Amino acid sequence: MVLGVVIGAIAAVVFVFAQQTVEKFINPVSKEESRTLEKYSFPSLKKTTFQPSAIDIGEKLSKDIAVNTYVFTFYDNGKKVSGLLNAPKLAGTYPVLIMFRGYVDKEIYSPGIGTQHAAEYFARHGFITLAPDFLGYGSSDPMSNDSLESRFQTYTSGLILLNSFGNLNDALATISDGINADPDKTAIWAHSNGGQVALSVLEISGKKIPTSLWAPVTHPFPESILFFADEMDDGGKYIRGIVADFVQKYNPRLYSPPQYVSWLKAPIQLHQGTADDAVPKEWSDTFANTIKNLHKPITYYIYNNEDHNFAQGSWSTVVARDLQFYRKNLDL
Repeated sequence: MVLGVVIGAIAAVVFVFAQQTVEKFINPVSKEESRTLEKYSFPSLKKTTFQPSAIDIGEKLSKDIAVNTYVFTFYDNGKKVSGLLNAPKLAGTYPVLIMFRGYVDKEIYSPGIGTQHAAEYFARHGFITLAPDFLGYGSSDPMSNDSLESRFQTYTSGLILLNSFGNLNDALATISDGINADPDKTAIWAHSNGGQVALSVLEISGKKIPTSLWAPVTHPFPESILFFADEMDDGGKYIRGIVADFVQKYNPRLYSPPQYVSWLKAPIQLHQGTADDAVPKEWSDTFANTIKNLHKPITYYIYNNEDHNFAQGSWSTVVARDLQFYRKNLDL
């Protein structure tokens, strides 16, 4: 199962930190006069206009009987972002599902890791799915050399892609007769670290997009980065150093998705296993209670003895519940 590749990878919610050697380590606030990350605070991003990008569809990859898989690209502030698009083969107009994967080490990454198994399921059931690789992965342009900025770029890429769905039919017209997207019927699926990307995108955009979260990272930033620091080869020394510098320069709560859950307008479906060794169940419990206390729509499913990827027998139940959730909220 493809999702199995990312099990335990939340230990690397630290993103590129674990990939950087001491010589390559970059301090984002080493220059006192520089405040380049202010534009990524949630209040700043909420005021930002994210211009739609053209979407290009390239190489066809799959030979599935019912689903076509293609590489697609779009642009985030002039940087190319690649990903995988799945679409049904039968002509029709279909809702669009954007999929945000969890962390995968670049050494083992290939497009579709963490999303493709579910993407094929949803495409077979009448969705067009788009799963961005994010900058630095797949055939995308490089991510920022600034370790924290590379984290925040996942938010801008997600926001731009959502705003670009009006251009999707132009792209689909280049590869197929009769396959069309309905940009007014859009949903989100997210797993693990992709959950904090999804929540960030939803909070900043204020869009009412039905969203399913699988074992999401909902812990505050930067605590979510530091949570697994002790498990790193250096004992988390460099992560703690970069976070310490960041909090001296910036207010970290302005960059933390849990701080802005009041901005959420989207219906949420949340799935959490009790045997998850990557995302503690307590995180999802706290998040669900917070949403309920704000009187916002959420459905919370707990799966006994289930792991981070729902690979102990619950996967089929989880995707079936998501399909029903999307169909209900999109009036399909």
